[in-house]
This record gives sequence, C-alpha cells and structure tokens, in this order.
Amino acid sequence: MQIGILGSGDVGLKLGDSFIELGHAVKVGTRSPNKVAAWVDRHGSKASAGSFSEAAAFGEVVIIATLWDGTASAIKMADSKNFAGKVVIDVTNPLDFSKGMPPKLAVGHTDSAGETVQRLLPDARVVKAFNIVGNPHMFRPEFPGGPPSMFICGNDEQAKKTVTEILAAFGWEAIDSGGIEGSRFLEPLAMLWIIEYFRTGNGNHAFKLLRK
Repeated sequence: MQIGILGSGDVGLKLGDSFIELGHAVKVGTRSPNKVAAWVDRHGSKASAGSFSEAAAFGEVVIIATLWDGTASAIKMADSKNFAGKVVIDVTNPLDFSKGMPPKLAVGHTDSAGETVQRLLPDARVVKAFNIVGNPHMFRPEFPGGPPSMFICGNDEQAKKTVTEILAAFGWEAIDSGGIEGSRFLEPLAMLWIIEYFRTGNGNHAFKLLRK
C-alpha cells in the first residue's frame, strides 16, 4: 500500500518508519523535503519525500501528522482534490503552546480538530487515530497489561475498518467511538496523556479499556 504522510516531525517520521517496516511505501510531505533526506536515504526505495500535494496524491491512505497551527495551511497546500475518496487518518491534537507548558486545548467542547479536518476535506473519509499516545509507543506497544487500546472515530464505517486493520498490524486493539464528533472526547483524552507525561517526566503510559 502507498502511504502519504503530511508532516515531517517526530510523529510523522515514526509512523513512516512503522509503515515501511510493514512493507508499505511512504512519501512524507513537508515544506522542506531536504529536511528528511537522511530519513529517506536510511529507508531506501520504500521512502520518499516531496511537497504536501505530492504526498497527498501519492497516498492510498493519507496521514495528517502536522502541528495544529500548521494543519489548515498544510491541507490547503496539499489540495483537497488529492484526498477525495481516500481514508485520511487524523493524528493531530489542537494544542496551544502560547502560555507555556503543559499546553492547553485550542479547540474543544463543541468542536474538535477531527471535525475541522473533515470539514476541510469534505470528500475524504477522515478517521481520528494515534492521537492518544506518544510516538515511541505508536508501533508494537509493549506494556505489562498487554496491548493498549486505541480509540478511533469517524463517519465512514469502511474507513474505520481499514484503520482498525492498520492498528491491528501495528499491535493495537481498536475501539470504535462513533462518528468524527467523538474527536471532542479523544482530544481531551490526549491531554490526559500529556498531563501524565509532564507529571512523571516520561511517556511510558497508554490507555486500555477493560471489560468483564
């Protein structure tokens, strides 16, 4: 499968590493492709970099892993027609760093980053996922209690099935949280993860839904 990733930060490159390890081809979209030249060289023919538009056009599945304050402009530069009909995995969290650390949510309660991305890409099938854990544990997470849970949401059932399959390959249990408006709850859940990170000084934690 061809994977397009918008964003060349730690999250985007970690997801790129992971998809390549599973045998997929990845193109990272960035404002400065030379920034990831070493990453591309390390992975050989399975990896490439280009503009946001080139990455979106390349991907059969497209991942948005940009900082929130650059997300709308990255999508605009990528051109919405390059996302039409595709599964788009929204990894963003609407974090506001203007008042220092830990960050605050810039959007919440009556709207969310996930819903914003879906509005910006009306012809895409957006699924919120991978936003509630730090990037070191996104691929094959190992915890004493077993595989953690990844809560997802989106309006398209087939798209959520595709993302559930991807998560299974990554070593996660997927929990369907309904329509894309569920991002209003998953993004604050990410804040809970972030608060624990700042409280303890490490990111070795994840969430798990327990049943009986």
